[in-house]
Amino acid sequence: MEQLEPFREDTRSWLEENCPAGMRTPMTRDDDVCWGGRKFSYQSNEQKLWLDRMAAKGWTVPQWPKEYGGAGLSRSENKMLQQEMSRLGCRAPLTSFGIMMLAPAMMKYANEAQKREHLPKIARGEIRWCQGYSEPGAGSDLASLQTSAVDKGDHYLVNGSKIWTSYADLADWIFCLVRTNPKAPKRDGISFLLFDMTSEGVSTAPIQLLSGASPFCQTFFDDVKVPKENLVSELNKGWTVAKHLLQHERNMAAAMGRSGSGKKKPIEQVALETLGEVDGKLADAVLRQKLARFHIREQAFTLTMQRVGDEMKAGADPGPASSVLKYCGSETNKERQELNLAIRGMDSLGWEGEVFDEGRVARSWLRSKANSIEGGTSEIQLNIIAKRVLGLPMNS
Repeated sequence: MEQLEPFREDTRSWLEENCPAGMRTPMTRDDDVCWGGRKFSYQSNEQKLWLDRMAAKGWTVPQWPKEYGGAGLSRSENKMLQQEMSRLGCRAPLTSFGIMMLAPAMMKYANEAQKREHLPKIARGEIRWCQGYSEPGAGSDLASLQTSAVDKGDHYLVNGSKIWTSYADLADWIFCLVRTNPKAPKRDGISFLLFDMTSEGVSTAPIQLLSGASPFCQTFFDDVKVPKENLVSELNKGWTVAKHLLQHERNMAAAMGRSGSGKKKPIEQVALETLGEVDGKLADAVLRQKLARFHIREQAFTLTMQRVGDEMKAGADPGPASSVLKYCGSETNKERQELNLAIRGMDSLGWEGEVFDEGRVARSWLRSKANSIEGGTSEIQLNIIAKRVLGLPMNS
């Protein structure tokens, strides 16, 4: 590590010189998150400048190879970069389904031409991706999907619809599971396609949630022509790609369970700021006990996330551990939102208006109920854990 100290010094100096002041404050609103893409509206010039500077440096994806838009940093160098960003309070320059979900699958299964075409654009934040997996009749039983792709010589003709496609109305491209062999066993007839959301025949319809937000859409495909070079891996082998991607998606979803230093304050800090202290502690003994139990579970979860993250950086696949993290992350965030309600009491029920912060607490509580459904239900995760982690016998 001593040999890397010059790298730390250079990194610290570069960040201090290049990270705008507005990008050194905690993220407190959805608008603070930079998604990139052709349709993204930047909150400020600083947000765009920070993305462009980090992308030019390869630090939006520091450990990716340089030819794909990264910086080719080692694990130790990347750790130092993250430490220095945290020390300075730097925001993440880019959040992307392309980085978190699609890229790991493409690194493993895409051909070289596909990697060089798509990965640098993901790294620079030029293209925003959405995920075309679930369908109205194929949610937890994803392999039952019916969206079809018919071979038409030089292209596939795609018809069908997807449901719960997060931010599909704001996305530029979609990675999509389609059925290319309807006669094969359901997992053997699926392929993995990439295509532009501006293609003729693609349309989206936002779905309003209980929280009042509409991050999800139903996406429709009506005779969409997809070039054959957009097939990732082999024809009818998309389920293998899909499973690999799902492991990374579940790790991403698990992060909701962490307070972190970005958008969420530690729940103990929220309680002290809201209720105040008596003799250095909360007066409500029952609430103190609940907060202590939650803190212990959250810390254990955070350490487990870090361990699995280190294993992945060392080249290991997340495997069934992703189901453990997805389940625990979902339940942890739901418990956090319940505690937020308890801390604020009647004030947490306000739905709109400045005094209630436009109903942020109530809306977040309602939104958390979907955590145990999206990305694979908690019941499905528990089945995977029972079978693949604990080795328990499963009913056929």
